[in-house]
Amino acid sequence: MITREFDTIAAISTPLGEGAIGIVRLSGTDSFAIAQKIFKGKNLSEVESHTLNYGHIVDPQNQEILDEVMLGAMRSPKTFTREDIIEINTHGGIAVTNEILQLAIREGARMAEPGEFTKRAFLNGRVDLTQAEAVMDIIRAKTDKAMNNAVKQLDGSLSNLINNTRQEILNTLAQVEVNIDYPEYDDVEEMTTQLMREKTAEFEALLSSLLDTARRGKILREGISTAIIGRPNVGKSSLLNNLLREDKAIVTDIEGTTRDVIEEYVNIKGVPLKLIDTAGIRETDDLVEQIGVERSKKALQEADLVLLVLNASEPLTDQDRQLLEISQDSNRIVLLNKTDLEEKIELDQLPTDVIKISVLHNQNINKIEERINQLFFDNAGIVEQDATYLSNARHISLIEKALESLQAVKQGLEMGMPVDLLQVDMTRTWEILGEITGDAAPDELITQLFSQFCLGK
Repeated sequence: MITREFDTIAAISTPLGEGAIGIVRLSGTDSFAIAQKIFKGKNLSEVESHTLNYGHIVDPQNQEILDEVMLGAMRSPKTFTREDIIEINTHGGIAVTNEILQLAIREGARMAEPGEFTKRAFLNGRVDLTQAEAVMDIIRAKTDKAMNNAVKQLDGSLSNLINNTRQEILNTLAQVEVNIDYPEYDDVEEMTTQLMREKTAEFEALLSSLLDTARRGKILREGISTAIIGRPNVGKSSLLNNLLREDKAIVTDIEGTTRDVIEEYVNIKGVPLKLIDTAGIRETDDLVEQIGVERSKKALQEADLVLLVLNASEPLTDQDRQLLEISQDSNRIVLLNKTDLEEKIELDQLPTDVIKISVLHNQNINKIEERINQLFFDNAGIVEQDATYLSNARHISLIEKALESLQAVKQGLEMGMPVDLLQVDMTRTWEILGEITGDAAPDELITQLFSQFCLGK
């Protein structure tokens, strides 16, 4: 694989702040030459590839030593970008990493654009577009299962599936062309139509099956947006703190303490829940609290899951009944809190599948997790071994478009259209699938995708 000629780029690849190590990365033809100008240690032109080399970073202008470093030297093509790469492992302070980056730029490197290292890996054939996107999914993963799914995509599980399907479509189109160009038999038209019908059904079943995984994949990637609602002082914030295992929300006996929507992520059996602790929904003259209540109602409408908290130690109020009514069409779990106190709530006016909990004594909190699994995953669990999951909105949209093209082929077959006309829609399916891996993606899309990456990646 011949790599493209690019200039040499540099960026800080670790988060800015205090830490044990900060990494300044260079990639490009002149990486070794630029690094040698600022590195006092071994001759980099003579070191073996993929080695760490001890030395110091020195300002060439005044010979001032900036830091003691370990310099990683990696020669193409066996690197992430398939270019020469230098990684300067410095002490992780903001000033020193920035100073070393500026030295590299002053000696001939260019500041990398967001995602440019991964973009070069894509342009040089090191990864395809799905694998490049998986890099960002790994960085943003909020649970181990989300990370594992992204790692599988980085390893090429989705790419292989898409590429194999495209090859099968190509083989089908080639067979149809042969049948059309060499009609030695009287029944060639019937044979060609039957082949197209069978293959269309096969491709449709495969892509539909893949699309069925999108719901779970999207949950793994983005989490379940979960609104905790209830009237004031029923224990919403206490429940949030219990699930988070930390005191994130202020808890008092004073009604209306929570004035705004609080959002936090929690890991429930490998699934990220985006917990939204809302202000208690009630009528109030407090302007600030009114704004919080309106935001709570909006969060309720947009949530994937609603946890409605009621006070089991008090009779139902009009506010409780209103909340039961407005949430009844949602994916809802009704929680009866404060069951450690005398029960006064009217159970006969509630759904039969309520969960009785005591946040104060940590009772039955695990049953909430079990109910979530039932609601979203039919008790099957979130991830099956070796399954390929769609989680990226771009991939999902393109699979839907590919299925639409296959539907057009099916409709054409039912109407008795000539096979050569049906080839247009089948070819369109092949092109759409190519956009997923980047084989047929426009330059504007590629630029937009990589612009979402962080600078050092």
